[in-house]
Amino acid sequence: MSTRPDTDQYRELFLNDIPLMDVRAPVEFARGSFPNTVNAPLMNDEERHRIGICYKEKGQDEAIRLGHQLVAGDIKAERIAAWKRFALEHPEGYLFCFRGGLRSRLTQQWMREAGIEYPLVKGGYKALRRFLIDTLDDIVRSGTFHIISGRTGTGKTRVLHEMPNPIDLEGLANHRGSSFGRQVTPQPSQIDFENALAVAMLKASEKGGPIYLEDESRLVGRCALPLDLRERMSSAPLLILERPLNERIDIIREDYVEDMVKAFRERDGEAAGWENFRDYLLSALDRIHKRLGGDRHQHLRQVMEQALTEQAATGDPTGHNDWIKSLLTDYYDPMYDYQLSQKSGRIVTAGGPRDLVDWAALAETA
Repeated sequence: MSTRPDTDQYRELFLNDIPLMDVRAPVEFARGSFPNTVNAPLMNDEERHRIGICYKEKGQDEAIRLGHQLVAGDIKAERIAAWKRFALEHPEGYLFCFRGGLRSRLTQQWMREAGIEYPLVKGGYKALRRFLIDTLDDIVRSGTFHIISGRTGTGKTRVLHEMPNPIDLEGLANHRGSSFGRQVTPQPSQIDFENALAVAMLKASEKGGPIYLEDESRLVGRCALPLDLRERMSSAPLLILERPLNERIDIIREDYVEDMVKAFRERDGEAAGWENFRDYLLSALDRIHKRLGGDRHQHLRQVMEQALTEQAATGDPTGHNDWIKSLLTDYYDPMYDYQLSQKSGRIVTAGGPRDLVDWAALAETA
């Protein structure tokens, strides 16, 4: 493997999806890292903790000495083997630690002794994170945004992906943004979400033209949109997606019933998957019981339980249409219509999926 220099070309790393090896401890990685990054730690959490105490009490030299004692023999060999695998699988990649200092240099040294030269990211995690924060701030401040809005169930995310330059906030947050929006896999940490958003913004800004986003509240599940972005979105032009009620019911049933039961079963097996899907659906309804009111919530819960019983017995999910229709017309639509009445001056077009896609295509050429 030919020697490549260490890098501080952060923009190119993210634009080109360069694989990165994060040698920080697992606890640091879990708080937040970057897309296309694998954790291959120099020290595990316990080792890092012990070395940190030693550093505070006895200084750097003693901490380094302890580190070499803790990471030695078979443990050291296993970690070097993991780094070698990464380097051979990703010859274009780089490694980093928190500041691009001691841990990165030691990792490089041990890899070199094992016969592999592998470059690091100068400044490490801290410099990469600072670059993304500054990049996101700049794009949010200077970029042009168009927002796809519409009643619940109109399929905004589906249409978003047909736009010229989309960023899927719900996809990045791994959450559909409502009480029913939880997915079977966990959401990213807030830092992971922000980093992925910044990379997506960087790529979108390179394409040029307006960036299309779906109308979201401040929180997408537990991932918070940056305040500056939320403010820009609240004043950006709106494209209103419209669909007939029967199509919206079908979309909600596909997304939150058919797709979700399949996902739970794939993850948990047939029996446990069904039970976990059932709990997901009922608990999502329960989370909005105060806003629904006691009587309406109780009625909808009974309808949902009956639909679940029918689905379990026959496999037919269409019994869910009743509670979906009621929830849309009596709860979500009035709430959305009120919110839209506050935004009427921002609407640039309204219509079905094809109308919005055609409008965006024309706007590109204008």
